[in-house]
Amino acid sequence: MKKVLTILSIAISSAAFAGGEMKEVCRDKVDKAGKPVLDKKTNKPVQACKKIKVHKKLKGTEVPVKK
Repeated sequence: MKKVLTILSIAISSAAFAGGEMKEVCRDKVDKAGKPVLDKKTNKPVQACKKIKVHKKLKGTEVPVKK
C-alpha cells in the first residue's frame, strides 16, 4: 500500500511541473528600517531566493469592440 501511495505522489508531483519553465529569483533581504541585511562573514547582502514557474504567453486575437 505504501508503494502505491509513493508512486502516486511522485506521478502527481512530476505532473505539476510538466508545463512552464522553472526560474530562480533572488532578492536582497531588508530590515524594518529598509536597509539591506549584511552577512557577517563576507559583508555582502543576504539574499532570499525561491523558484517560480514562468509560463509562455499565448498570442491571440483582440476581442472586437461591441457596437
